[in-house]
Order: sequence, then structure tokens, then C-alpha cells
Amino acid sequence: MVSKAIIYSSVLKDYIALTKPGIVVLVLITTLTGMYFAQRGFPDPLLVLWTLLGTGLASAGSAVLNQFLDKDIDALMERTKTRPLPSGAVSPKSALFLGVVLLMLSAMVMVSRVNLLSTFFVFLASFFYVVVYTLALKRKSPLATEIGGISGSLPPVIGYSAVKGEVGFEALILFLIMFLWQPPHFWVLAIKYAEDYKRAGIPTMPVAKGVEHTKIKTLLYTAGLLPITLLPSIYGLAGHVYFTSALFLSLLYLLLTLRFVFSKKPNGMLLFFYSVLYIALLFSIMVFDMRR
Repeated sequence: MVSKAIIYSSVLKDYIALTKPGIVVLVLITTLTGMYFAQRGFPDPLLVLWTLLGTGLASAGSAVLNQFLDKDIDALMERTKTRPLPSGAVSPKSALFLGVVLLMLSAMVMVSRVNLLSTFFVFLASFFYVVVYTLALKRKSPLATEIGGISGSLPPVIGYSAVKGEVGFEALILFLIMFLWQPPHFWVLAIKYAEDYKRAGIPTMPVAKGVEHTKIKTLLYTAGLLPITLLPSIYGLAGHVYFTSALFLSLLYLLLTLRFVFSKKPNGMLLFFYSVLYIALLFSIMVFDMRR
């Protein structure tokens, strides 16, 4: 007989999976970077705690609502059919309740412990992810990835505004880096699972425009990302260590993208995993070499 502890552990894992913890961690890294740039050093620890908690809760809640709304198409795709909702491990009502509660908790934290401007950006990010990306565009247009990318680009702005109470040029640079990074990062995955998306009726770029078109756009975005990542050093926000690192990491990203573009194989998972490592390293080194 299966013990209650094992059952509870399995249920907890399913609920945690709904929140997409990997994405939440990346959101928190970029949020913290925005706070560092605003403060030119480590901000007040309590402000960091409340800002990351509020932003993390909103990110998790948005991820849950995204999966609640996508449960029908997730069931049709090999990559996603084992997720908690399509597999039946979590009921739709429970997921909806969890998502709403997490967003409500986020609002309480952000309004009471941070400030209204940061709260606005937190919920603007959630709005773009849940309403604009998931509800309005994902099933209708390949532009969903690019427009929906605004959501994932806002965490540094949230962090910056939490410290400053306003939005500065530094926050815009961080926003642009995230905005240009997201589409090529996703399109590599979309190419690999193009048949999955086609079966589910999702017009991702590879499905709507073809693999070759998507590869070219991936290359264009990656090439455009390189000069933008150098802006923190050019404008005196970060030092030479960051400049050299960003140049090396971005050139490697570009070379791996070129290799992917000219490859006849649809599997670009090396490029996909590198893109995750790339953005995490880029923001970490940026903080390490920030000019105070």
C-alpha cells in the first residue's frame, strides 16, 4: 500500500511543476539584476526579499493560468501531454484556484511592501503572458512569441522600479536584451517540436512560415542581440570584464546559431540549452562587473 507521505510528495511535485520553477528562477535573476543597477550595489535586503517574493508569486501564478488555459492543446502534444493538467494529476479547478491565489498574494506583497509602479509592471507582465500571449495570440498568430516576449522582458524593469520608483535608461537596456533574447530561444524549441505544434493547431513560426524562415529570423535576432548586450559597458554601467565576456558569449551564441541555420537537422537542443546558460551568465557577470 502506498504511504500517504509518498502520495502527498507526488501531489506537491505536480503543483510545483505547474508553476514552472525554472522560468521563475530566471525571472528572479533578471529582476535582481534590475535592482542592482538601480542601487549601484546590493539594495536593502528586505526590499529584495519582498520584490523577489512578489515577482516570483506573479510569475508562478501566470504560469499556472497559462497551463490552465492551454490544457486542451497540451493534451495533444507529445512534449506536454504528461504535464499535471492534461495527465489528470491536478484538476482544472484546483489549477485555476492556485493561479488566482498566487496572483492575489503577489498583489498584496507588491502593494504593501514595494511600490505601485513595480506592482503595475508585475501585472503588466502577467497580463501580456496570460491574456495577450496565451488567450489572444498563441492560437492565432506566429507573432505571439515576439509580442508575448514583452512579458518576459519586464522583470529587470520591475526590479529597477522597485528601488528607484521610476524607470531609467539602465532598465531599458536590460529590457531590450531580454526582448531580443526570447524569440530565438523559443524558436529553436518550436522547430524541434513543429509537428507537435501543427497537430495541436498552434501557428508557431515554423508551422506558419516554415523551418527555413524561422532559422533566418533566429539568426537575425541573435545577430541583433550582440550589439545590444555591449551597451551596459558602452554607457558606463558595467566594466571591461563584462564587455569581454558579453562579446565572447554573444559571438559563441551567433556561431552556434549559424551552425544550426546551416544544419539539415531540426534538433537544435545544444543551441537551446546554451541560450539558457547564455542569459544567466550574461546577467550574472553584468552584476559582478557593474560600475558603482
